[in-house]
Amino acid sequence: MNVQNSGHGPVIREMRITPIAITDPPLLNAAGLHAPYALRTIVELETADGIVGVSEIPGNESTDEALRLAEHIVVGKDVYQLGRLQQELEVRFGKDTSKDRGDAPWDQRRLVHVFSALEVACLDIIGKLVNRPVADLLGGRMRDAVPFAAYLFFKYEGAGGKLGFSVDPNAIGWAAARQQQAIDPEGIVAQARAMCEAYGFQSIKLKGGAFAPDIEVACMHALHQEFGEAMPLRFDPNAIWKPETGLKYGREMESILEYLEDPVRGQENMAWLRQKLRTPLATNMCTTSFDEIPASIALGSEDIILSDHHFWGGLRASMELARLCTTFGRQLSMHSNSHLGISLAAMVHLGAALPHLPYALDTHYPWQSEEIIAGGPLKFQDGEVPVPAGPGLGVDLDRDALARLHQQYLDCGLKMRNDEIEMQKIHPKWTFKKTRW
Repeated sequence: MNVQNSGHGPVIREMRITPIAITDPPLLNAAGLHAPYALRTIVELETADGIVGVSEIPGNESTDEALRLAEHIVVGKDVYQLGRLQQELEVRFGKDTSKDRGDAPWDQRRLVHVFSALEVACLDIIGKLVNRPVADLLGGRMRDAVPFAAYLFFKYEGAGGKLGFSVDPNAIGWAAARQQQAIDPEGIVAQARAMCEAYGFQSIKLKGGAFAPDIEVACMHALHQEFGEAMPLRFDPNAIWKPETGLKYGREMESILEYLEDPVRGQENMAWLRQKLRTPLATNMCTTSFDEIPASIALGSEDIILSDHHFWGGLRASMELARLCTTFGRQLSMHSNSHLGISLAAMVHLGAALPHLPYALDTHYPWQSEEIIAGGPLKFQDGEVPVPAGPGLGVDLDRDALARLHQQYLDCGLKMRNDEIEMQKIHPKWTFKKTRW
């Protein structure tokens, strides 16, 4: 029997793909500089009965094109037939491999983005059909709120958008602090203080890889001096260090770090460093897909895998990853990207359902100043986000905001992320290097 045409279950009658651009501050990382706009893609699936499910993924012209090419596979599908949908997408596009991820800190694979977008939207529909939150579809909530960490960046002055790096002189509180330059210990501590005061975060992460290691490590020690032993700290140089650099500065930070994320590139180098440091090593760059798990276990390349449902193929795949982590003695937490409320809601549902959550999750959310969900941004309470109320993801689209941010996408002219090009607008001779220090 052809399940697609059986008439059983809610059938998808329409798929809508809307690329958007959101203002993004000039944040620095190992790959260069954030553009004034970050790209996202909003996917809507609507059933024959008019039930709409939504999802959000990192924006990229090639991913959007793949979504459009997948439309004939998606339309007519029963929303419960996620396994069949995934199989047909793999036939159409081929399976992603670890080689497709790319060298930059963000993931450049196509199929994982496409399927995660479709899966989250389908789960949103299913939750609305059965009147249960997505967390219940993943096994039920283990907690009612999910903790997040303050995510600090070295940055230039400004808040992004059409005004570029200009500063709003009328801004106050975190809205003002997020515009300030932070390229030294004093600036990073001020950024951390303002963000923690605004959101109540109980742990702190600094994105490194932008400056020489001694400067960035000095910032970590300044954070430790400012916040004390009670504040867990983590640091991520985006795998741009040589192994000997990772060893030197890893040892300098052993007494202050909760964990060290991707200090070096590659599972072999991570495994070598892991044997020499007491600090747990985390990754979202060296073990990034299920085909890399066997080598990870054989080598012992990390202690913590930082999942991202956009990059691991969806929410259910992330639950499978959690089981593998438990089986092989790994911990699981979550990576982040420049996201809005739909992605954050999905992260919260996943975080609520995970059996174990030993570390606060990453989030870029405080850096974003726009939103596309009705009712405005999701709220943090003492650094945590409560599981959204209501069935499915528990969030709805603000269609006026969606139209405005789509027009912003059309106007800004960006089609994909390229931090190297943005950095070259300020430092013309700068080039991305996989290993720099």
